[in-house]
Amino acid sequence: MVATDKPIILASRSPRRSHLLRQIGISFTVQESGVDETVPEGTSPDQTVRMLSLEKARKVAERIGTGIVIGADTIVVLNGVVLGKPISEADAARMLRLLSGKTHTVYTGLALVDAETGKSCVDLEKTEVTFRPLTEREIEQYVKSGSPMDKAGAYGIQDDYGAVFVEKINGCFYTVVGFPLSKFYTLFNVFLADLR
Repeated sequence: MVATDKPIILASRSPRRSHLLRQIGISFTVQESGVDETVPEGTSPDQTVRMLSLEKARKVAERIGTGIVIGADTIVVLNGVVLGKPISEADAARMLRLLSGKTHTVYTGLALVDAETGKSCVDLEKTEVTFRPLTEREIEQYVKSGSPMDKAGAYGIQDDYGAVFVEKINGCFYTVVGFPLSKFYTLFNVFLADLR
Protein backbone atom coordinates (compact mmCIF):
# COMPACT_ATOMS: atom_id res chain seq x y z
CA MET A 1 0.00 0.00 0.00
CA VAL A 2 0.95 3.64 -0.43
CA ALA A 3 1.88 5.39 2.83
CA THR A 4 2.66 9.09 3.16
CA ASP A 5 1.76 11.89 5.56
CA LYS A 6 1.85 14.44 2.75
CA PRO A 7 -1.42 15.53 1.17
CA ILE A 8 -1.97 14.08 -2.29
CA ILE A 9 -3.48 16.22 -5.02
CA LEU A 10 -4.76 15.00 -8.38
CA ALA A 11 -4.28 17.65 -11.07
CA SER A 12 -7.26 16.41 -13.07
CA ARG A 13 -11.04 16.60 -12.91
CA SER A 14 -11.33 13.24 -14.70
CA PRO A 15 -13.90 11.12 -12.84
CA ARG A 16 -12.17 8.01 -14.21
CA ARG A 17 -8.80 8.94 -12.68
CA SER A 18 -10.44 9.80 -9.35
CA HIS A 19 -12.27 6.48 -9.32
CA LEU A 20 -9.05 4.53 -9.97
CA LEU A 21 -7.10 6.33 -7.23
CA ARG A 22 -9.91 5.61 -4.76
CA GLN A 23 -9.93 1.99 -5.95
CA ILE A 24 -6.38 1.51 -4.66
CA GLY A 25 -7.13 3.26 -1.36
CA ILE A 26 -5.48 6.64 -1.94
CA SER A 27 -6.95 9.71 -0.21
CA PHE A 28 -6.58 12.85 -2.29
CA THR A 29 -8.10 16.16 -3.28
CA VAL A 30 -8.61 17.46 -6.81
CA GLN A 31 -7.26 20.67 -8.30
CA GLU A 32 -7.55 21.20 -12.02
CA SER A 33 -4.35 22.58 -13.53
CA GLY A 34 -5.85 24.78 -16.23
CA VAL A 35 -2.85 24.01 -18.46
CA ASP A 36 -3.16 24.79 -22.17
CA GLU A 37 -2.72 21.39 -23.83
CA THR A 38 -1.37 22.76 -27.12
CA VAL A 39 2.03 21.28 -27.96
CA PRO A 40 4.58 22.37 -30.56
CA GLU A 41 4.16 20.75 -33.96
CA GLY A 42 6.43 17.76 -34.44
CA THR A 43 6.32 16.74 -30.75
CA SER A 44 6.26 12.94 -30.53
CA PRO A 45 3.41 11.18 -28.69
CA ASP A 46 5.86 10.07 -25.96
CA GLN A 47 7.11 13.63 -25.48
CA THR A 48 3.57 15.03 -25.57
CA VAL A 49 2.15 12.96 -22.70
CA ARG A 50 5.32 13.32 -20.61
CA MET A 51 5.43 17.08 -21.12
CA LEU A 52 1.73 17.71 -20.47
CA SER A 53 1.43 15.45 -17.42
CA LEU A 54 4.48 17.12 -15.83
CA GLU A 55 3.25 20.61 -16.73
CA LYS A 56 -0.14 19.89 -15.13
CA ALA A 57 1.47 18.59 -11.92
CA ARG A 58 3.93 21.51 -11.72
CA LYS A 59 1.19 24.11 -12.26
CA VAL A 60 -0.80 22.79 -9.29
CA ALA A 61 2.37 22.33 -7.17
CA GLU A 62 3.12 26.05 -7.60
CA ARG A 63 -0.20 26.90 -5.93
CA ILE A 64 0.21 24.75 -2.83
CA GLY A 65 2.78 24.79 -0.04
CA THR A 66 3.10 21.10 0.60
CA GLY A 67 1.91 17.88 -0.96
CA ILE A 68 2.50 15.50 -3.82
CA VAL A 69 0.76 16.37 -7.07
CA ILE A 70 -0.22 13.74 -9.62
CA GLY A 71 -0.46 14.82 -13.24
CA ALA A 72 -1.70 12.68 -16.12
CA ASP A 73 -2.35 13.08 -19.81
CA THR A 74 -3.82 10.70 -22.38
CA ILE A 75 -3.76 10.85 -26.16
CA VAL A 76 -4.91 8.54 -28.92
CA VAL A 77 -2.64 8.14 -31.96
CA LEU A 78 -3.63 6.63 -35.30
CA ASN A 79 -1.02 6.41 -38.08
CA GLY A 80 1.05 9.14 -36.43
CA VAL A 81 -1.92 11.52 -36.05
CA VAL A 82 -2.98 12.58 -32.54
CA LEU A 83 -6.70 12.41 -31.82
CA GLY A 84 -7.46 14.55 -28.79
CA LYS A 85 -10.84 15.36 -27.30
CA PRO A 86 -13.40 16.17 -30.00
CA ILE A 87 -14.35 19.82 -30.44
CA SER A 88 -17.84 19.05 -31.82
CA GLU A 89 -20.19 16.15 -32.49
CA ALA A 90 -19.07 16.14 -36.13
CA ASP A 91 -15.45 15.91 -34.98
CA ALA A 92 -16.30 12.99 -32.66
CA ALA A 93 -18.00 11.14 -35.53
CA ARG A 94 -14.99 11.82 -37.78
CA MET A 95 -12.62 10.33 -35.19
CA LEU A 96 -14.77 7.23 -34.71
CA ARG A 97 -14.89 6.66 -38.48
CA LEU A 98 -11.09 6.91 -38.58
CA LEU A 99 -10.71 4.38 -35.74
CA SER A 100 -13.26 1.93 -37.17
CA GLY A 101 -11.68 -1.40 -38.10
CA LYS A 102 -8.15 -0.22 -37.27
CA THR A 103 -5.53 -0.48 -34.52
CA HIS A 104 -4.46 2.70 -32.72
CA THR A 105 -2.18 3.43 -29.77
CA VAL A 106 -3.22 5.07 -26.51
CA TYR A 107 -0.46 6.91 -24.62
CA THR A 108 -0.88 7.99 -20.99
CA GLY A 109 1.77 10.04 -19.24
CA LEU A 110 2.12 10.15 -15.44
CA ALA A 111 3.98 12.78 -13.44
CA LEU A 112 4.61 13.31 -9.72
CA VAL A 113 5.79 16.59 -8.20
CA ASP A 114 6.62 17.23 -4.55
CA ALA A 115 5.46 20.83 -3.97
CA GLU A 116 7.89 21.43 -1.10
CA THR A 117 11.13 20.33 -2.77
CA GLY A 118 10.18 20.63 -6.44
CA LYS A 119 11.37 17.08 -7.03
CA SER A 120 9.58 15.36 -9.88
CA CYS A 121 9.42 12.19 -11.92
CA VAL A 122 7.59 11.32 -15.10
CA ASP A 123 6.82 8.14 -17.03
CA LEU A 124 4.36 6.80 -19.56
CA GLU A 125 2.56 3.69 -20.68
CA LYS A 126 1.19 2.83 -24.11
CA THR A 127 -1.39 0.29 -25.23
CA GLU A 128 -2.57 -0.82 -28.67
CA VAL A 129 -6.33 -0.92 -29.19
CA THR A 130 -8.10 -2.57 -32.13
CA PHE A 131 -11.61 -1.47 -33.09
CA ARG A 132 -13.98 -3.72 -34.96
CA PRO A 133 -15.66 -2.09 -38.00
CA LEU A 134 -18.36 0.33 -36.81
CA THR A 135 -21.65 1.10 -38.52
CA GLU A 136 -22.78 4.67 -39.21
CA ARG A 137 -25.78 4.05 -36.94
CA GLU A 138 -23.53 3.02 -34.02
CA ILE A 139 -21.35 6.08 -34.49
CA GLU A 140 -24.37 8.37 -34.70
CA GLN A 141 -26.03 6.91 -31.58
CA TYR A 142 -22.83 7.03 -29.56
CA VAL A 143 -22.12 10.64 -30.52
CA LYS A 144 -25.73 11.63 -29.67
CA SER A 145 -25.25 10.16 -26.16
CA GLY A 146 -22.66 12.90 -25.49
CA SER A 147 -20.24 10.37 -24.02
CA PRO A 148 -17.39 10.86 -26.55
CA MET A 149 -17.10 14.60 -25.98
CA ASP A 150 -14.72 14.56 -22.98
CA LYS A 151 -12.54 11.67 -24.11
CA ALA A 152 -9.36 11.48 -26.17
CA GLY A 153 -10.14 9.69 -29.43
CA ALA A 154 -13.88 10.22 -28.80
CA TYR A 155 -14.49 6.98 -26.93
CA GLY A 156 -14.37 5.40 -23.49
CA ILE A 157 -13.56 1.78 -22.75
CA GLN A 158 -15.02 1.59 -19.22
CA ASP A 159 -18.56 2.27 -17.95
CA ASP A 160 -19.42 3.32 -21.47
CA TYR A 161 -21.05 2.00 -24.65
CA GLY A 162 -17.70 2.64 -26.38
CA ALA A 163 -16.44 -0.62 -24.86
CA VAL A 164 -18.35 -2.60 -27.50
CA PHE A 165 -16.23 -1.00 -30.24
CA VAL A 166 -13.04 -2.57 -28.88
CA GLU A 167 -12.16 -5.94 -30.38
CA LYS A 168 -8.88 -6.39 -28.49
CA ILE A 169 -6.15 -4.58 -26.62
CA ASN A 170 -2.44 -5.24 -26.34
CA GLY A 171 -1.06 -3.71 -23.15
CA CYS A 172 -2.44 -2.18 -19.96
CA PHE A 173 -6.24 -1.77 -19.92
CA TYR A 174 -5.99 1.14 -17.47
CA THR A 175 -3.78 3.09 -19.86
CA VAL A 176 -6.79 3.23 -22.18
CA VAL A 177 -8.98 4.37 -19.28
CA GLY A 178 -6.46 7.19 -18.75
CA PHE A 179 -4.52 6.11 -15.66
CA PRO A 180 -2.21 3.06 -15.79
CA LEU A 181 -2.61 1.79 -12.23
CA SER A 182 0.29 -0.65 -12.03
CA LYS A 183 2.74 1.88 -13.51
CA PHE A 184 1.44 4.60 -11.18
CA TYR A 185 1.65 2.41 -8.06
CA THR A 186 5.26 1.44 -8.79
CA LEU A 187 6.28 4.98 -9.73
CA PHE A 188 4.62 6.47 -6.64
CA ASN A 189 6.31 4.12 -4.21
CA VAL A 190 9.74 4.73 -5.78
CA PHE A 191 9.10 8.48 -5.65
CA LEU A 192 8.12 8.35 -1.94
CA ALA A 193 11.25 6.34 -1.14
CA ASP A 194 13.39 8.97 -2.93
CA LEU A 195 11.81 11.77 -0.89
CA ARG A 196 12.79 10.17 2.44
